This record gives sequence, structure tokens and C-alpha cells, in this order.
Amino acid sequence: MKSLVFVADGRLVLALASGQNRVDLHKLARLAGAARIEKAAAEAVREATGFSIGGVPPVGHAVALPVFVDETLLRHQVVYAAAGTPHAVFAVSPHALVRATQGVVGDLAEA
Repeated sequence: MKSLVFVADGRLVLALASGQNRVDLHKLARLAGAARIEKAAAEAVREATGFSIGGVPPVGHAVALPVFVDETLLRHQVVYAAAGTPHAVFAVSPHALVRATQGVVGDLAEA
């Protein structure tokens, strides 16, 4: 699983998606109610989350971010998420992640 930070109309948002899927920016924009979405700069990611790209966990950020969860994650009983570094992960139920992050579930996967 990957935790990706984007800029949606000037505000940072977090997208949680399966490692095998790419996030469709148009779908994320629609779910986030934004006109424009782009990848966040590495510095902005570190400042908002407290973590570097490649190790951003889905929880425990320096700043609370709106979270959008790709519905394909819910097909799994367990997913493995970054735990603060590119070399550490933890196992978690995707349903528990949705609850913990108050994430909005929707179709984010590129076709």
C-alpha cells in the first residue's frame, strides 16, 4: 500500500492506494471536490507529515490531512503500509485504516 500526498486546490490531501495501482488524478480531484490536483513537493510532504517520500505512513502526521482511500484496498484483509521509512512497514486492516483516518472511500485507480 502507498500513502501519497497531493495538492488539491492549494490544500494538501493524502491518497491511500494499492501498491500496484496508480492514482488517477481526475478521480482524486472529483472525490476531493477540487478543480486541480498535482503531486506535492518533497519539502511540503515532509513538513506536513513529518516523513520523507517513500516512508510516509497513513497515520501519525504532523498536520491532519484529508484522506482519500482507493476502494480496491478494501478487497484485502491486511495491507502493509510504510512505517516512517522506506525500509519499515506495518500490517493493518484497510477497514481499520479508513476508521483511523476518517478516510473517504472511492474509486481512485487509473483504468
